[in-house]
Amino acid sequence: MSKEINGVMMQYFEWYLNCNKNLWNTIAKRAIDISKCGITSIWLPPAYKGTGGENEVGYGVYDLYDLGEFDQKGTISTKYGTRDEYLASIEALQQQGINVYADIVLNHKMGADKLQTIKAVKCDWENRVQENGEEETVDVWTKFTFPGRNHKYSDFEWNWTHFSGIDYNSRTKEHALYKLKNKTWQMNVDHEHGNFDYLMGADLDFDNQEVVEECIKWGKWYLETTGVNGLRFDAVKHIDAGFMKNFVREMRKVSSKELFCVGEYWNANINDIKQYIDITEGEMSLFDVPLHYNFYHASHSNGEYDMSKILDNTLLKENWGKAVTFVDNHDTQPGQALESWIPDWFKEIAYSIILLRREGYPCVFYGDYYGIEHDGIEPMEKLKTLLVLRKNKAYGEQIDYFDDYNIVGFTRLGDKEHKRSGLAVIMSDKYEGCKRMYVGKEFSGKKFIDALGHRSEEIEIDEEGFGVFFVSGGSASVYIRL
Repeated sequence: MSKEINGVMMQYFEWYLNCNKNLWNTIAKRAIDISKCGITSIWLPPAYKGTGGENEVGYGVYDLYDLGEFDQKGTISTKYGTRDEYLASIEALQQQGINVYADIVLNHKMGADKLQTIKAVKCDWENRVQENGEEETVDVWTKFTFPGRNHKYSDFEWNWTHFSGIDYNSRTKEHALYKLKNKTWQMNVDHEHGNFDYLMGADLDFDNQEVVEECIKWGKWYLETTGVNGLRFDAVKHIDAGFMKNFVREMRKVSSKELFCVGEYWNANINDIKQYIDITEGEMSLFDVPLHYNFYHASHSNGEYDMSKILDNTLLKENWGKAVTFVDNHDTQPGQALESWIPDWFKEIAYSIILLRREGYPCVFYGDYYGIEHDGIEPMEKLKTLLVLRKNKAYGEQIDYFDDYNIVGFTRLGDKEHKRSGLAVIMSDKYEGCKRMYVGKEFSGKKFIDALGHRSEEIEIDEEGFGVFFVSGGSASVYIRL
C-alpha cells in the first residue's frame, strides 16, 4: 500500500506514560502542533479495556468492544480516556490531515470472568512441541462473558474451546504452559522455542472457525465505529499467518479509506521477516526490527562496529517498500521485556538514517520526542530539527557513501518541487573526520552549513558539485544550503 510522500509516523505513547486517563483529550489539543512538526500519521495505543483496568497499557486485552464505555475491570475509562474522547481525538487528528493508526491485539485475552475445568497437558517452555507428562485436570480462566457490557455490540461469549493454551492452573496455583484438550499449536507461526504460537494469557485458537468469524466481525465494527486510517498489529509472529493475511483483506474490503497495515514481527533475522511478507503475500508492512538491532549493536560497540554495514540485512535494504523503520519503542525502552535502548549519543545518527533517507516509512517514538519521565530521560534535543529537515529538504536522488568502517554518509540532491531542497548527511561512530560527497552541480559555488549545529564550517561546493563535509566523533551532521 502507498504511504504519504515523505510521511512520518509517530508512536504516541510509551510504557510508563502517566496521562491521568486524559491522553485522548491531550492528543486532540495537540493535533495542530503535531501536524506542524511534520508528523503525518499517529499510532495510538490500544484503546480497549484491558485486564489492568485504568492502569492497563493495552496489551492485556479483556474486551475489544469496550473502548472506555462500560464499567468493567473497576473503571469505565481506560488508561487513556473514554470512548467518546477516543473518537473525538481521531476526528481532531484527521481534521489536521493526520492519519490515525489503531493498535490491534488479537493474539490473546486476559482477565476472564469465570473459571472452567478442562483437561490439558503441560508443554516445555523452551521446546513448545514437547509435551511433559500426561493430561491432567486444570481449572483455567477461559470464560469471558463481559457482564458490564451486557451483550451490547456482540453477544459472543468466549470459552475454553476458543483458546489453545494458557499459563496458569488455578487448581494447583501453578504457572506452567498448558495446551488445552484436543488442541494443537498453530504451525504457521515463528519457530523460536520449537513453536512460538503461545505468548501470554488465553491464546486464541485460529483453527476454530467461531474465533475467526468473531475477530472479523469485531474488526469491521471497529473500523466502522472509529474511522481509523490504518492498523498496527501486535505480536503477529505468534498468530497464524494465513489468518492475518485474510483478516487484512477483509478489513480492506469494508474500510472507507486506504487502509495502511503494519505488523510487529519481533525477529532480528531478515530472512524470517522476508518469509513472513511472502507468506502473507505482502498484505502488510513490518517494523524493521533488524535495523533496530543494527543500531543497538553499533551504539554499544565503542566505535568497533563496521558502519559501512549498518543497513545490511535489514528490511530497509532488502524490501524498503514494506519497511517501517524505528529507533526505539515501548518494548525496547528501559525496564521492558525487549529492552535494547539506543543511547543518546547514537540517537541522532539513527534518526538521521530513518528520517532523511528515501527508503522506508519512519516511526518516531513518543519517548524520544517528549522524553520518559519514569526514567528521567529528556526529549531528544535535535529530533524536531530532523523532522523539519525531512519535511523541507529530504528530496530527490540519493547517493550513498557507506564506504568506511567508521565514517559514512549520503546525500539527497533535492528536486524542483521543493525550493532549496537537498542535503548531505555524514555520521561517525568514533573519529572526527570528513568525506567528499556529491550534492549536485547546481550548487556549485554555494555554501552549506550543519543544520544540527555541531560543526561551524561553511562548506563551499566545487564546480563539479562536490563538497568536503566534516563530522565530529560519535556524531552526525546534516548540511543544507546556507
